Amino acid sequence: MRLTARAKINLYLHVLGRRADGYHLLDSLIAFAEFGDEVLIEAAPGFELFTAGPLAATLRRSLAAPAENLVLRAARALAASAGTDKGAKLTLEKRLPPAAGLGGGSSDAAVTLLGLARLWQLRLTSAELAAIGLGLGADLPACLGQPAPVFVGGIGEALAPAPDLPQAGLLLANPGLPLPTAEVFRGLRGAGASPARFRQAPRDAAALAALLAERRNDLEAPARRLAPEIDRVLGDLRALPGLLLARMSGSGATCFGLFADLETARRGAAVLAEARPHWWLQATRLAAADS
Repeated sequence: MRLTARAKINLYLHVLGRRADGYHLLDSLIAFAEFGDEVLIEAAPGFELFTAGPLAATLRRSLAAPAENLVLRAARALAASAGTDKGAKLTLEKRLPPAAGLGGGSSDAAVTLLGLARLWQLRLTSAELAAIGLGLGADLPACLGQPAPVFVGGIGEALAPAPDLPQAGLLLANPGLPLPTAEVFRGLRGAGASPARFRQAPRDAAALAALLAERRNDLEAPARRLAPEIDRVLGDLRALPGLLLARMSGSGATCFGLFADLETARRGAAVLAEARPHWWLQATRLAAADS
């Protein structure tokens, strides 16, 4: 089976506080893009992982060892939890930059868990899969429900359905910088924001942008101190015609521009591709909950 591991977008991200064990408490609205990595899963007696795609080499350079790949870790964690000796051949087509604030590794691992549970005919509940996922990363439980948007609380494990989001174009832009999440959180100065959830579905992309403008990404400031290039990304996005909102996603360095439609996002991507040829750029759309 071939599964799409969609890019995760933090439309807003508030840091509410910090637990005694060092983990931060969050309130975030996570949505998914139509664009992402692809994971091919095939039955096999043991575990094999192959990487392909335009950013496969970048991913390999970012890992200390192949065994650190979240796809392989997820597969082994699921097998151990289920007490099975079955294996799988896994091929990851990497199209999202690693350590970019798009949850690529978590999304890859989430669809791997879902696909292997189906392949092996495991009768695991959503809560059991989420528990396995949380052991691999705080973003992972939210990614199990993609493409539906979700409010995320706690350290990533407390999920609540979000209202349907309107059709909207997205332009994802990364200046070619990996930004480790742990370093960004270490640079956070203070916490204690309030939850900012809303109940009513925005009628269109402009209404969504207005709601998000009243919110923020609390990780943007520490990320910008570590990577000042983020300022340029946000500035370039805000100068594009038709831009409704520009914000950093997750712990960065990827930023997103929100547009009324895909075509306007594509025109923005063409402008930036000419001005910033070394940046990673992708025009896409918010994924519909039932896509």
